[in-house]
Amino acid sequence: MNNLLFCSVGRRGRLLRDVKETIGKTGLVVGTDLQSTAPALQFCDRPYVVPRITDPGYIDTILDICRENDIKAVTTLIDPEIEILAANAGRFKAAGIIPLCPASDSAVYCFDKYELFKYLTEKGIRTPLTFHDWDAFKAALADGSISFPVFMKPVCGSGSVGAHKVHTLEQAEADWHSGEHDYIIQELMTGGDCDADVYVDTISHKAVAAFSKKKIETRIGGASKTISFKDPELFRFIEEICSVFEFNGPLDMDFFIKDGKYYLSEINPRFGGAYLHAYGAGVDFIKLIVNNINGIENPVHLGGYDDDVLMLMYDDVVIAKASDLVNRDFSTI
Repeated sequence: MNNLLFCSVGRRGRLLRDVKETIGKTGLVVGTDLQSTAPALQFCDRPYVVPRITDPGYIDTILDICRENDIKAVTTLIDPEIEILAANAGRFKAAGIIPLCPASDSAVYCFDKYELFKYLTEKGIRTPLTFHDWDAFKAALADGSISFPVFMKPVCGSGSVGAHKVHTLEQAEADWHSGEHDYIIQELMTGGDCDADVYVDTISHKAVAAFSKKKIETRIGGASKTISFKDPELFRFIEEICSVFEFNGPLDMDFFIKDGKYYLSEINPRFGGAYLHAYGAGVDFIKLIVNNINGIENPVHLGGYDDDVLMLMYDDVVIAKASDLVNRDFSTI
């Protein structure tokens, strides 16, 4: 059986519905969350309520669930848990489970945006100029390396929380010293942006599938309307990026465009919120995961979809009886 475990499923119900559609009768979709009221738990074949990811016994709990359900591969749908899975990848591998997460150092680079900037710069990968030191930023302003407007965001943020454009030194200084976030400051890229859902094969460790899209509309936490496009230059850049990291499984990459060239902004080594678009356009990462579970190396096939396919996201709800909830501890509601 191709049983998959999705940790911290939260609101990602449509994703799990899509996973179940692909898996069919060949496997189980098992999900966990801190809260029994997490909507996506309602779409799991076997849902579990678990401790916080910071709990000392958290990984033991996840491994128990894996053994109980003969899990073949495990992933998480939230950024803070990626490093935890990566740090414990050896324990999952020893149990015969594929951890769909990066190696530990790659996980650190992806979560800390300034460490990512330094690493990409060292490897010669194009990325926006970034500062995590106020004096260094002011020196760059003085010598003309950067100018206003600029972009500020938390160094370890998620879901676009705290990210904003800044037009003046006074505003930047006030935000920097506000204590609200630990900020980085980046050059503002005005040539457009896009993102890509990428699958890195767990056997070859190559990028074997990529789906790129441009944002039409964005809400807090991600894009709500997107349109697909294909560019061989972007696919080559994705392969170059993946060659300097140790990735396994799904990735969500964000890019800016400057002077006709792509610049990597961020990497989230998990299923992105708009992966639904890729799936709907026929780029099915679950099939690739199942192949890897069964020892099959996936061939490289970047861009296997049509241009100009739209995704138009809308709201939906789950209606359930409280008595039907998975509830090991009712106080977690």
